[in-house]
Amino acid sequence: MKMVITRIVLALRRFQQWLVAQVAFSFLNLLKLLPADPAIRFADWLVRKIGPRTRRHRLMLVNLANAFPEKSEAERHEIAMASWGHMGRLAAEYVFLDELFDFDPESQAPGRVEVSGIPIFLDLRDNPRPFIVFTAHTGNFELLPVAGNAFGLTVTVMFRPPNNPYIAEKVFSFRAARMGKLVPSHAGSSFALARQLEAGKGIGVLVDQKFQKGLSTQFFGNPVQTNPLLAKLVRQFDCEVYPARCIRLPDNRYRLEIEPKIEIARNDKGAVDVQAMGQLLNDKVESWVREHPEQWLWYHDRWNIKHSLKD
Repeated sequence: MKMVITRIVLALRRFQQWLVAQVAFSFLNLLKLLPADPAIRFADWLVRKIGPRTRRHRLMLVNLANAFPEKSEAERHEIAMASWGHMGRLAAEYVFLDELFDFDPESQAPGRVEVSGIPIFLDLRDNPRPFIVFTAHTGNFELLPVAGNAFGLTVTVMFRPPNNPYIAEKVFSFRAARMGKLVPSHAGSSFALARQLEAGKGIGVLVDQKFQKGLSTQFFGNPVQTNPLLAKLVRQFDCEVYPARCIRLPDNRYRLEIEPKIEIARNDKGAVDVQAMGQLLNDKVESWVREHPEQWLWYHDRWNIKHSLKD
């Protein structure tokens, strides 16, 4: 009897996940009926209406209060609303990504996408070596691996699949067709990334994701756990590390930036300081977020405080 109940519960859960996925797919298909610019503006408007009605909005406001205690409540509310709008834009941009990414390394013609740090892209392409590019959930971060492909760079990207398996399948197939090699984050992902570096190739990672057990670091002056994977890979392969980000510009335009390689944090003996590297990554991401706070996904439980929020 217990086994039957378990099967029923699992079946109901799968049905719920399937239903949620169908709603999401229907919304994206609806956006396809519009031209790109009106669709992106509509998604911005719609999610600004829906987001504040969800539990995540409360978490977002708590995160903002902890990160920006010097700002007024009205200022933090404005950032939160704009952040919801950017989430809507991110969803719509998935639909039109092929149309939006119009950057051509061989052309000087201006378009929606501009790239800063072109000499770095070319150097990494023309002088193959192991390297790591790290980014954060800022702007449309999905455009960065697309840019790498445009320059002919072979970069293996680690990503966290959505919890919904039906959505995860769609997202994976979409990303794989445009972003090169993908490694879903799981117990064996570190070995897959290590093999790429060992082969003299590049990898890309997001470094601002929630992590349960890791390096004890600070982010916006508050304690967080940071994934030590990047620092440990640097220690193992002594590879270069490059920060990269996407910035949304007015009129649905985008700037992709890859910055010069960072100076690796080392201890007195010259070995990679894993703890200091974790803090260095957080400091870089924090500087990006402070510059464009509305373009970061504040609904993420980066500080692992969701459990402390009461209904």
